[in-house]
Amino acid sequence: MGILSQTATRNRILRALSPSDFAGLIPYLEEIELPRLYQMSAPGMITDYCYFLESGLGSIVAEVTGGRKAEIGIFGYEGMSPTSMIMDAPTTPYSTFMQTSGRGYRIRSIRLSHAVEGNYRLRSLLLRFAQVMSVQASYTALSNATDKIEQRLARWLLMCHDRTDGEKIMLTHEFLSVMLAVRRQSITTALHVLEGLHLIEAKRNEITIHNRPGLEGFAGGAYGPAEDEYRKLIGPF
Repeated sequence: MGILSQTATRNRILRALSPSDFAGLIPYLEEIELPRLYQMSAPGMITDYCYFLESGLGSIVAEVTGGRKAEIGIFGYEGMSPTSMIMDAPTTPYSTFMQTSGRGYRIRSIRLSHAVEGNYRLRSLLLRFAQVMSVQASYTALSNATDKIEQRLARWLLMCHDRTDGEKIMLTHEFLSVMLAVRRQSITTALHVLEGLHLIEAKRNEITIHNRPGLEGFAGGAYGPAEDEYRKLIGPF
């Protein structure tokens, strides 16, 4: 894969760096394949690396005793993880792993921490992304509390679609049920509703987006604020 120039990377955070800041990180960026379920951070564990995705989807999941868990954040080539490092927190209470396989770059957390300490522009950019993730989590909480499962699913599919090449999203019903913290049967029913409206087509382990504008309208106001915040603070999504 290899970074030959700043324009050769797809990651929006790396592309948004100044040329000098980007050049300062290049020696420490390690290209890496990220298979599905690859774990980037675990609750309470010191995070050795930070990751900048080029492709694939990353999930941030909260879990409590007893096995109850739900996704609270999603990121792809527009971002990095974990944002806890930016807050000078060596650990995070969340689990972060690859939802779908991809690739990217990793850098030792201590290296990035040192770079951030000596560079206001780099720190500001990463803090802005942390703000975007905070907004995303807030609207996820709002959607979970006020939207029907069909709307929650529509919003989540839009977020995945934003970070996926093409119209097909490779996901199982079982995985969707875990991410949205609902029964698998509820996911199946919700998919049938979206299919009946001709917004998507669901096959085994595969969902195809057919009507993006219609899906956005169906999802309602919980989709959009985090994406608008990203454009305002960082740049094109």
